[in-house]
Amino acid sequence: MSDVTIDQPLVSDGAPPPRPVSLRQPRLPRWAPAAVAAGAIAAGCGIGLGAALSSRIQWGLIAAGLFVTVMYALAARVEGRRQATDRLATSLVWVCFLLAVVPLVSLIWETVARGIKVLDGNFLTHSMAGVLTIQPGGGVYHAIIGTLEQVGIATAIAAPVGLLTAVYLVEYGRGRLAKAVTFFVDVMTGIPSIVAGLFILSFWILMLDFGYSGFAGSMALAILMMPVVVRSTEEMLKLVPNELREASLALGVPKWRTILKVVLPTAIGGIATGVTLAIARIAGESAPIVLLVFGSQVINNNPFDGAQSSLPYYIYEQWAAGNDASYARAWAAALVLIAFVMILNLVARGIARWKAPKTGR
Repeated sequence: MSDVTIDQPLVSDGAPPPRPVSLRQPRLPRWAPAAVAAGAIAAGCGIGLGAALSSRIQWGLIAAGLFVTVMYALAARVEGRRQATDRLATSLVWVCFLLAVVPLVSLIWETVARGIKVLDGNFLTHSMAGVLTIQPGGGVYHAIIGTLEQVGIATAIAAPVGLLTAVYLVEYGRGRLAKAVTFFVDVMTGIPSIVAGLFILSFWILMLDFGYSGFAGSMALAILMMPVVVRSTEEMLKLVPNELREASLALGVPKWRTILKVVLPTAIGGIATGVTLAIARIAGESAPIVLLVFGSQVINNNPFDGAQSSLPYYIYEQWAAGNDASYARAWAAALVLIAFVMILNLVARGIARWKAPKTGR
């Protein structure tokens, strides 16, 4: 027998050599999605103008539909059905992302554009005392004080109760009582804010005959804040490894001291982040504040006595006045409230990064 080299394929006499088989599947160029998106936007605008559609939202929906359809058709033609399905899912994700981001960006842009006109040092350091609603001027200082005091009192009430409840559910909770507490925490998480305001109104003001005050609003805010603190703290405590608990208990440390010295310090970053985000959540609540705080045009530093204002109530009050000067003040107060919530979110992120476990080799 003659030797056969592996490098040369065996072919019959006169037959052409076989073509090399390519394992690389055809793919669309990287610029294809951007080009299709640009074409879909242009086509959506053209269809909107041709059909005399006055809403820009309709133009955007037409462009989004064209983008998804064209991308799927091109991918199915060039890359095959399997890759086309992946392209379809990716296109839908991008479209849903834009549908969520565009209204948010539009809201922030509109608030900044309208609120920056009257937002200055005088607006932040003066109240509405002696200022008519139809006149320009006045400020939001009394509302800022009310918001800080009401949110601070609500945090002082809700944070310890929520923290201790979460510790009980994770470390001690067994049986029917723990299940009942978990059930009611889940129910409280979904209750509307107006329900908390009505409860405090009926109990604190109508039954016990206390007056409208910032403290009444703080109690309603604490009811809304408590389940958020419980849920976030509970999840953070569950992330603490059981080995840390067992090591502490093996050294003879009591359980309460293990929780205080080992479990809570380990989860303190996530707990602080959850509490900060809960504060940001209640800072913009308006329904219970309208029912319980009752509003005031002057500065009231005592949240336990007399009516008091807050940023959500101030916005509602100025918008209800129905004139250009009050509208401008409402937009400026909304911008201050957005900045307050943004600062709280940045603080939460900073705490989470500061207390995050340090990774090293």
